[in-house]
Amino acid sequence: MATLSLHKLTKSFGSVEVIHDLSIEIPDTAFVVLVGPSGCGKSTVLRLIAGLEELTSGTISIGSKCVNEVPAKDRDIAMVFQNYALYPHMTVYGNIAFQMKVRGHRRNEITAKVEEVAATLGLTPFLKRYPRHLSGGQRQRVAMARALIRKPQVFLFDEPLSNIDANLRAQLRAEIRSLQSRLRITTVYVTHDQLEAMTMGDLIVVMRDGIVEQIGAPLDVFDRPANVFVASFIGSPTMNLLDGTLCYIDGRCRVQSTIGNLPAPLDTMRLAGRKVIYGIRPTAMVLNNDPSSSIKARIETVEPTGEVTQLGVLADTKRLVIVLNGRGFFKPGEEIGVTPIESMVHLFDAESGRRLNCTK
Repeated sequence: MATLSLHKLTKSFGSVEVIHDLSIEIPDTAFVVLVGPSGCGKSTVLRLIAGLEELTSGTISIGSKCVNEVPAKDRDIAMVFQNYALYPHMTVYGNIAFQMKVRGHRRNEITAKVEEVAATLGLTPFLKRYPRHLSGGQRQRVAMARALIRKPQVFLFDEPLSNIDANLRAQLRAEIRSLQSRLRITTVYVTHDQLEAMTMGDLIVVMRDGIVEQIGAPLDVFDRPANVFVASFIGSPTMNLLDGTLCYIDGRCRVQSTIGNLPAPLDTMRLAGRKVIYGIRPTAMVLNNDPSSSIKARIETVEPTGEVTQLGVLADTKRLVIVLNGRGFFKPGEEIGVTPIESMVHLFDAESGRRLNCTK
């Protein structure tokens, strides 16, 4: 177990810099998720931590020790890959035991440890099977067992569930998180799937184009996105974003937009006249048939999922998504009125995209 410190990391491939002055402090035993769109640099950061890529500049420390010059095999890190990377000619037992055999451990010690790790991950019935005879989920468990048997200071996961079907993915998410909680091993987990990030991490690190956009607890990042990018990336369906101008009308704060005057938090009065981006999540809009206070919209799509109904609507020329609880009886082409919940509005500066300092 150890803290993990990344300080001012940069990484270039030729003349192209893909990681830019990146700093992250990861507490001992924390489960930290790096999340962002494909190509944002999150897997490169993982490979830099593992020693599989060479830093251009910056420092990586595990505990109090800088490991910049330490070879990958000596960093006391275990990595689980997306594609399992199992030896096809070895049984499950052989795959799990391989590193201990290479390091010269005694046979009885290896057997005891393999059996212990296999029992932890539910692999005991499969120890004599070959990888080709396992399901995707079972193969991923073997990959995890092979990493776990080393008792590393740091676990690294590189999109380990990308090749798993949806139902099994949910099960393995819970298993990985439970395992990490019990073992209390500092863990860095890379994914592009925000659901994995929100449900697994103690902290999430949102990345874009090789930089960190925001670090925080999952619900803090969801509730207070630092900028328009984070607001649009975290949350599904994505946040509705509208251009507008803050104003003060009849004693109330409003944002003037092409679809009407929208409610805004009262403490933004001091920013009247400022160009903003108005953000409202699809779940933070309610039906309202009062023509004086609602947004007029025409339904384009209806997607019932059982527990909620998702509507795609057109307000003026702006497309919005609305998520309502239950099973409403809506039809494409129907006219409805909706109103954002004022306390759940997010405001961002139109020029910089940064979050404005208001109560929410």
